[in-house]
Amino acid sequence: MIIRTARLTLRPVTLDDLDDVHSWQCRPDVVRWMLGARLRTREQSRASVIAMAGEDALRAEGDCLTLAAVTDAGVIGTVELVWRSQADRTAELGYVFHPGHGGRGLATEAAAALVDWGFDEFGLHRIYARCHGRNEASVRLMARLGMRQEARHVESYLFQGEWADQLVYAVLAHERASSSRSISDAVL
Repeated sequence: MIIRTARLTLRPVTLDDLDDVHSWQCRPDVVRWMLGARLRTREQSRASVIAMAGEDALRAEGDCLTLAAVTDAGVIGTVELVWRSQADRTAELGYVFHPGHGGRGLATEAAAALVDWGFDEFGLHRIYARCHGRNEASVRLMARLGMRQEARHVESYLFQGEWADQLVYAVLAHERASSSRSISDAVL
């Protein structure tokens, strides 16, 4: 599956993406907020890329679709949807981007395109995303996607040896339809 936006191509991850993926998986500022994540060696990134390459479609509940966000500079990040409930038509959005490509709306553009695909092509009713309570960049991205905060789970999980809050944001298909024009205008 390939999704094209004004500035990006979203496509399945391949082993050829190893150098680009490793360039952010070895950065402390990228893995800082990721549960269980740590700086990866090149071999660990290779295993990660192989796993992501297998996440190329949503065939059954529990599947993950991971797409590489590609510009002329190469793969600058990934976006993913995890199919959480077939009955409830719900998926979870995830994303990670190299900070060297930040500040230009590319992460928003990529995530918005995948959210639109989830609603328009896959028929989802609800898409949600979660982040650490202090991950301000992720909170801003979720807000730009038209998501609203649904919950703040106070000290709900251990993160790097300390209790941490988790924020949950979500958007419904009918909410997205009414806000997608302003989002796409903002990204271009």
